Amino acid sequence: MQDRRQSVRDKVLYGGIAGAGDSGGTMDCVVRNFSEHGACVETGAGARLPEEVKLTIVRKGRSFLARIIWREANRLGLAFGTMITDPAASDLDARLRRSEQKKRQLQRRINELLGEG
Repeated sequence: MQDRRQSVRDKVLYGGIAGAGDSGGTMDCVVRNFSEHGACVETGAGARLPEEVKLTIVRKGRSFLARIIWREANRLGLAFGTMITDPAASDLDARLRRSEQKKRQLQRRINELLGEG
C-alpha cells in the first residue's frame, strides 16, 4: 500500500477520546501514530463512528475535528481538519497566572512585615 501522507507520523501510544462532536457520544481510543495532519486510532471492537469525528488527546491538551480516511477492523485513519483550543487548558493557564500573582503579592507583604521591604 502506498503511503500518501503529507508528513511522517510519529509512533505514539496516547489515550484518546473519539466522538461524534458536541452532540454525539464518545468512546475511549488509543492513538497509535500522530502528526500535525492526522493520526491512526484504535477503538474497541465493533465501535462505529461517523465520518466526521472529534478526537481529544488529553496528554497533548488538544482536540481535533477530523475526517475518517480509512477503516480496517478496529483501526481508523484520521485526517485533521481543525485543531480546537481546549478551554480547560486555557482556564488552567489563567488560574496559574492568578496564583503566581497572588504568591508574589503575599511574598511582598511578608517581606514588609519582616522589615525587609
